[in-house]
Amino acid sequence: MATTPTYKADGTKATTTAKLDAAVFGVAPENHEMLKQVYTAYLSNGRTRNAVTLKRGEVSGGGKKPWKQKGTGRARFGSSRNPIWRGGGIAFGPTGLENYTKGLNVKVKRLAIRQALSLSNDAGKVIVIEDFLVKDGKSSVAAAILAKVGATRRTLVVVDALTDDTVRATNNLTNIKLVQATYLNAFDVMNADTIVATKAALDLVSKWLAVEAKVAPKADKVAAKPDAKKEEA
Repeated sequence: MATTPTYKADGTKATTTAKLDAAVFGVAPENHEMLKQVYTAYLSNGRTRNAVTLKRGEVSGGGKKPWKQKGTGRARFGSSRNPIWRGGGIAFGPTGLENYTKGLNVKVKRLAIRQALSLSNDAGKVIVIEDFLVKDGKSSVAAAILAKVGATRRTLVVVDALTDDTVRATNNLTNIKLVQATYLNAFDVMNADTIVATKAALDLVSKWLAVEAKVAPKADKVAAKPDAKKEEA
């Protein structure tokens, strides 16, 4: 098991170190393409369908034929709202009915989280704190605790359960994201410069992700076939 520095609830460094489960924080990222697919799927699933364009029949105007059909020497046109004209409709624009979601297997998502946590651990981004307690939900108290543990850039705070005080204290802090342990995702883990997790949150993550990683398919026992007896001459 790997170890990482541990801090007390007030942000001061503790004398002991926390042990990280190798099944979650010690996974070799062999398939980087899979990790990329999970990352892009998170972005696609959060994409909105706000872009809408007007087709030729939906643009106002254009009821009068620009010029007569024959005799002008110019190409024939029936409407000035033709897609090739300026101010015309859009031929193949977004309609607002597109579906950008990407489905992924649950096992693939959890494997991606384990690989992302392992990469963060190898880079020294994981910090363990005994508990993340914010008195009266003040942002200044939360900022002081995170500054003591060295989380000054994009920080992902992982707790076992969300409380009103912790949510209120971190809402107004820039580059700070608070997440419950069982709602971790590869996108947030990979984007964080520092991951501050409580001991209770680590236990939940290990129970959630390590169980599946430790279960391996049993090898089928193949009975050895006896050698055929040589026929006597």
